[in-house]
Amino acid sequence: MILNLDTNFRPFGNQNEISFKAFTFYGGEPHIKIESALDPKKEVTITHRITSFNDLGLLMVAVNALRNMGVKSIRAFLPYFPGARQDRLMVTGEPLTVKVYADVINNLKLEKVTILDPHSEVTPALIDNCEALDNFSFIKHITNSLSGDLLLISPDGGALKKIYKVAAYLKDYPVVECSKTRDVKTGTLSGFKVYAEDLKKQNCLIVDDICDGGGTFIGLAQELKKKNAGNIYLAVTHGIFSKGFDELSAHFEEIYTTDSFKSLSEMKGVTQIKINQLLK
Repeated sequence: MILNLDTNFRPFGNQNEISFKAFTFYGGEPHIKIESALDPKKEVTITHRITSFNDLGLLMVAVNALRNMGVKSIRAFLPYFPGARQDRLMVTGEPLTVKVYADVINNLKLEKVTILDPHSEVTPALIDNCEALDNFSFIKHITNSLSGDLLLISPDGGALKKIYKVAAYLKDYPVVECSKTRDVKTGTLSGFKVYAEDLKKQNCLIVDDICDGGGTFIGLAQELKKKNAGNIYLAVTHGIFSKGFDELSAHFEEIYTTDSFKSLSEMKGVTQIKINQLLK
């Protein structure tokens, strides 16, 4: 049985879908009423896109409602795991946010928690019974639509381990390493570097897990052009795009993402690949 808490997000389709009503009380509390009759012996998988604390709250009350109906085996599919970028303490006085979310999820005592392309190895290490899906099928889906003469671009040191795993899986694409400097107090980015002298007009695919405002990718695209890059493409598993696409689109031939964070309306220069296509 599948409980899709976000009715616009059905990564496993709508077969055996559990019917429910959800709303938020005037006091701000999320609430759910499960309407389907359930067999307590059957496993339930909850899918959700957690983009706020209220989304997390809905997940929590949904689990409680299922427990109250006698369901013993509950799993969760949460492709974008919130707080994953706050996975280390850099400045005194700040929280280790990923652990805050992980502790809440762990308290639900789920049989399995599946996430997609985690920001680092910290997230799956903190979540009990965690299954971390890689981004291989996502990137393969993209490279199949692009020319063979393609370079995979690692935006910074944090992405290196994952991009070399992708390259080993795909087998046909060399990697170009890049770096940047971030002021940990202000978040300001500078010092973008591409560790190649001449890209010889080869097309470039920047691969990363998250795009928020896009400053990293804009700065990197500018440096790639200085190194004689051909067409530049961007692939990010989790597309937040908090500043929209106007500036990003000026630097990229195409931007690729999944629907792990939100659903996007069709627009020129942006391709959203639904997760249900990648799980087949």
